[in-house]
Amino acid sequence: MARTFGTAGPCVPGKHFMIPASARLPEVPDLVARENYFVLHAPRQTGKTTALQALATDLTASGHYAAVVLSMEAGRSWSADVGAATRAILSLAREAAQDYLPADLRPPIWPAAWDEGLLAAAFGAWARACPRPLVLFLDEIDALSGRTLLSVLGQVRDGYRRRPAGFPSSIALCGLRDVRDYKIASGGDPTRLTSPSPFNIKVTSLRLNDFTLDEVRALYDQYTADTGQKFTPQAIEHVFALTMGQPWLVNALAYEIVDRMKVPATTTITVNHVDEAEERLIVARETHLDSLLDRLRDPRVQRIIEPILAGTEVRFDPFSDDLAYTTDLGLVRRTASTVEIANPIYRNVITRVLADGLFDGVAGAPQPRSFVLADGRLDLPGLLERFTEFWHRTEDVLEADEPYREVTPHVTLLGYLDRAINGSGFVDREYGVGRGAMDLLIRWSHPGPDGRSTVQREALEVKTHRPGDADPTQAGIGQLDGYLLRLGLTTGYLVIFDQRSAERKRVGTKLGTQIATSQSGRTIAVVRI
Repeated sequence: MARTFGTAGPCVPGKHFMIPASARLPEVPDLVARENYFVLHAPRQTGKTTALQALATDLTASGHYAAVVLSMEAGRSWSADVGAATRAILSLAREAAQDYLPADLRPPIWPAAWDEGLLAAAFGAWARACPRPLVLFLDEIDALSGRTLLSVLGQVRDGYRRRPAGFPSSIALCGLRDVRDYKIASGGDPTRLTSPSPFNIKVTSLRLNDFTLDEVRALYDQYTADTGQKFTPQAIEHVFALTMGQPWLVNALAYEIVDRMKVPATTTITVNHVDEAEERLIVARETHLDSLLDRLRDPRVQRIIEPILAGTEVRFDPFSDDLAYTTDLGLVRRTASTVEIANPIYRNVITRVLADGLFDGVAGAPQPRSFVLADGRLDLPGLLERFTEFWHRTEDVLEADEPYREVTPHVTLLGYLDRAINGSGFVDREYGVGRGAMDLLIRWSHPGPDGRSTVQREALEVKTHRPGDADPTQAGIGQLDGYLLRLGLTTGYLVIFDQRSAERKRVGTKLGTQIATSQSGRTIAVVRI
C-alpha cells in the first residue's frame, strides 16, 4: 500500500510519511542510558505517541533494553478506585508487551498485592524477571486524575530507588501537560505552587516541539519521492507560515490536497491549493480542531486568549499557571517579546467558533456574495454600511451571552465578513498584541478585465473606543499606515467600535465614515460604528 499523510492516531512506519523520532527527541537515548526518570509533554496530535513508539522500537532493537509504550488511558474511568484503574492499566500493559517485545522480555504473571501497591509490585516483578534493563514510556499519564493519579505517581516515585534491578531502569511520564499541572489533577491546591511536586524525581521535562521549516520540507519531499508530484517551494513555505509547523496541521493540509481535493499527480501543488485546503479544514472543523476549541470556555484559557484577541497591553507573568496550561494545550506560543495564538489556522478557527456562537439565532447575517459590484469586485463600503446597521440592531443581544465580551465587536465583524465572503475569498487575521487592534486582510477573487482571475485585497484595522480611553483614531491611522506599507496597498479601512454611548452623546461624536490621509499619503476610510 502506498504511504499517506497520517491524521488519525499514531503514524506507522511504512504506512505514513514520518520525521524520524531521533531527530525530534535526540535527548531521550542519553536520559535512558543514565537511568533517568523524566517528563515528556506536548499538545495533542503533535506526534508524541508516534515518536515514543519509534524510540521504544529502536531501544529494544539495540539489544540493550526492553522498551515499551504503556497507555494509561485505561485508568481514566477510575479516578477514585486505584485497584480497578491499576488492573485495567496492567491488562493493556501485557497486551502491549505481547505486541512489541520478544517473549523473553515480556512480563511474568502479575503478583498479588494490595491496590495501592499493585502497580509498583508489577513493575518491580517485571524488572527483576527481564534480562535487560526495563524502560517504560507511560503515555497519556494525564488521563488519570484524583486519587489514582496520586497513587501511580507515588508508587513510581517510591520504586525509583530500587532501579535498575528491582524497578524499571528509566521511566518517562508522557502527556499533554508538564508535571507542574499533575498536582492539580491529583487534587492538590493549584494556588500552592511552592508545595512539593508529586513527581520530584524527574531529572528534566522535555517538550516535543513543532516541525521546523526544514522538517516540513523533508516530510513533503518523502511524498514527492514516492509519487513524483511536487510542492512548489512557496507552497511549502506557506504551509509552514499557516501552521507554524504544528504536525497534525502539516499532515492534514497535505492529506486534504492529495487525498480529498485529489489534485492530479501531474499538477504541481501551489499556494492556491494550500489556501483551499486550509479553508476546507477550517469549515470541516476536524476532531483535532474541535478538541482544542472545547477548551475555549475554560477560565484559565479565556484569561490568556481574550486579551490576545483584543490586542490589549498585557504583561503575562512567565510563571503563570494559566499561561503554562494554555501553552501546554498548544493554543498559544511564546515569542521573545509577547504571547500569541499558536498559528494562523488556530487564529482563524478560534474567531470563527466564537462568531458561530454569536450568530446562532440572530437574524440579519449576510448570505455569500451579498456585496458584489457589477464588475465582480467586493463592495466593501456597502458591506461595512450594512454591518453597521446589523451591529446597532443586535449589539445588546450579541453581548448578552458572550463569554468573550471584550472582543465581541471584533468577533462579530469577523463572523459577518466570513459569511459574506464565503466561497469567494479569504479573511486573514493578525492580532496586534499591545496595540489594541486586530488587522484583517480580505483576499477576494473575481474575473479581471481580461477575463482572468484576479485578487482584490482590502486591509482593515479594527479598534475599540471604550469609556475613559483616549480617542484611538490617530494611533489607528498610524498603525494601519504601517500595515498598508507592509502589504503594498495605498488605501485601507480603520474600523472603530465606539462603545462610549453616554459620553458620545455628550460630546456629539459623529458616527459613520470619514476620509483621512496618513502621514505617508495613504487614504484611510475611518468607519466609526
